[in-house]
Amino acid sequence: MNLFESADILIPKGVEMEKWAVIACDQFTSQPEYWERVEKYVGEAPSSLKLIFPEAKLGEESKGMVSEIKEAMETYLAEGLFTEYKNALIYVERTLLDGSIRKGIVGAINLDEYDYSTHSLSGIRATEKTVVERIPPRKIIRENAVLELPHILLFSDDEKDLMCGYLESVKEELPLVYEFDLMEEGGHIRGRLIQDEKLDAFMEKMEAYGDFIAEKYRDSEKVPMMFAVADGNHSLATAKACFEDIKLKNPEEDLLDHPARFALVELVNIHDEAQKFEPIHRIVKNVDVQALLGALLLDSCAEEGYPVKWYSGEKHGVVYLDPEKGQLPIGILQNFLDEYLSVHLGSIDYMHGEDVLQSLAKEANTVGFALPAIDKNKFFKGIIEDGVFPRKTFSTGHAQEKRYYLEARKIVLE
Repeated sequence: MNLFESADILIPKGVEMEKWAVIACDQFTSQPEYWERVEKYVGEAPSSLKLIFPEAKLGEESKGMVSEIKEAMETYLAEGLFTEYKNALIYVERTLLDGSIRKGIVGAINLDEYDYSTHSLSGIRATEKTVVERIPPRKIIRENAVLELPHILLFSDDEKDLMCGYLESVKEELPLVYEFDLMEEGGHIRGRLIQDEKLDAFMEKMEAYGDFIAEKYRDSEKVPMMFAVADGNHSLATAKACFEDIKLKNPEEDLLDHPARFALVELVNIHDEAQKFEPIHRIVKNVDVQALLGALLLDSCAEEGYPVKWYSGEKHGVVYLDPEKGQLPIGILQNFLDEYLSVHLGSIDYMHGEDVLQSLAKEANTVGFALPAIDKNKFFKGIIEDGVFPRKTFSTGHAQEKRYYLEARKIVLE
């Protein structure tokens, strides 16, 4: 059974693509002016903006927007706005802010092969803990929708670059289906169609990737995984929940080919040079710093451990976190802090930039921990061995570099 496969992909035709594609709905949530600019720029033009619910608007009347989204989807379909590419994948080249090009493949995953629980053994797993309370508001939108538009990114652990490497070698033979500049400094994007014999050849590379993963983690006592959710996990969890509801309501029906059994995603290689990770540091306030550091040394440190710098007032130092406690220093530290703060006074916050961390750590009764960027080579192993990462484990780049809504797929039976 394929975990990632081709789909019937919809791409708009005869529209201003610069106005069609908009950033993921969970970005710029505290900057409503961003979404106001987007609305003004799009105007009355056909746009994916009319098919999504920006989270910056979650405080507004939702029922009306859900109805408007469904109506817009049905209108776009009735007007023949899309070209449907049957049994296809899309090879995506996204030029980022620094000029690097992130490569990806848009296709469908089987939701029966995805599980977001903490110690999942499925082939597709979450990277960070899923907050189940965030699913119901999203279900209201998806269960009333006739289309899905993906902002979900999945990681592969493709060290040998089997999949994108093949597509890069034949890309000039793949028909160009879109190319344009993304709005709001989102960079440039190009998409090429993968069908027929090129699709067959790609699926052979996918099979080879599966063999590589099996060999790479052959000595692990845990079950390996093929893909990890890089971004959009709560959207994917919502798609899973909606399909589980369909199964419950139709226990006697064969749903193997039901469109809601699948979700459209973009698959990217974690080892792609354009895929960068930024550390998210920890700062603990209103705490007895010496007591916290003492407890950390006793509970979670070892002489040959992972070095993590700390700052407090004018003091600074290094703790060495015990590798026996986990695969990644961030997981070891977060687990300790969660347990410590459950029984002691103090609060934790998260931030980018070590200089900012040092500045804030000068406040009284405050300690900051400067974490290293996550090691790509330990990313998959960390989840396989330890389960999903703690919250705020990693950042995959600037907000403008998140996925834009572009492709679509029907998710209801016709």
